[in-house]
Amino acid sequence: MLSRSDLADVPIGPAEVVRAVEDAYLAFAGGDSDNPRKLSVAHPDGWSVAYAMLGRDGRRRVVAMKTSYKFDPHHDRSTKRYYTTITLYDDATGLPIAMMDCARVGALRTPAVSALLVRETVRPGARSVLLIGTGTQGRNALPQLLAANPQLDRLMLYGTHAEGLAAVKAELLHHHPEAELEIVDDPYAAARSADVILATAGPGTKVALESSDMAPGAVAVLVGYGLAPSTLGDADRVIATSAEQMALTGTDMAGPDGRLRRVDAELPQILSRRAVGRIAEDEKIFVYNSGLVLTDIAVAHALAVRAIAEGRGTQVPLWD
Repeated sequence: MLSRSDLADVPIGPAEVVRAVEDAYLAFAGGDSDNPRKLSVAHPDGWSVAYAMLGRDGRRRVVAMKTSYKFDPHHDRSTKRYYTTITLYDDATGLPIAMMDCARVGALRTPAVSALLVRETVRPGARSVLLIGTGTQGRNALPQLLAANPQLDRLMLYGTHAEGLAAVKAELLHHHPEAELEIVDDPYAAARSADVILATAGPGTKVALESSDMAPGAVAVLVGYGLAPSTLGDADRVIATSAEQMALTGTDMAGPDGRLRRVDAELPQILSRRAVGRIAEDEKIFVYNSGLVLTDIAVAHALAVRAIAEGRGTQVPLWD
């Protein structure tokens, strides 16, 4: 058993996380891994939502099951409860590896996916990025983004929590001491000059950028909240990690007719060069980052192997 505190300071750098996530996508695109559609149940009034995800990483020979549960009745940080776990099994020996808290895994995996999505869709010559949100995803977004896109050197941040703004800056400077972070007061004005928009805010945000707020050639990545449905509906091109999962979890981005725009290409196919992310420089591209459990497996396995080697965690006689 590996707890949140066991995993909190296991060393792993942004570039290594990005490589692990990319490798997981390439294995999936090559037919070496399996990633069935996630299952979900939700409270009818929106108080809670739970997901269950199963995956098999054929290259690492690891099978895993991940669960997540979010209780968020008032869209308020003080009452929100969110728990995720992942259980890893060695598919070469048939033995369990670990049951572990998945908070840090998700905090690292999701921005690494965004970094790859940006790398494959950003226009040539792009330099500026606007990050919306200072929660867990916002705090880890920029180091991962720069690991895959080092040319981005104008970094703008919008948030409403002073401690969150400070945490985003601290995490960025930890990995990139020379970086400069510009705190913006008007996300709409900032968006009009941004080549990349990362929307990682929580459901309580008042920001909802429209398609008209995007500059020609910009790419907008939806991780949490911060984008209006028009950014999807009016996009010249739509990219997703998984069209199937976007259909399941992206219903709040549906157009006036209640339908979601079709996805033009998925990240695994783009990474394997079976599809392209961007066709023209002036395209406005909408990107939906829903994550695949295979990317959780890749990061979780890397953390578990290191944690176990360091003697962390608690060995429990669960099946004795």
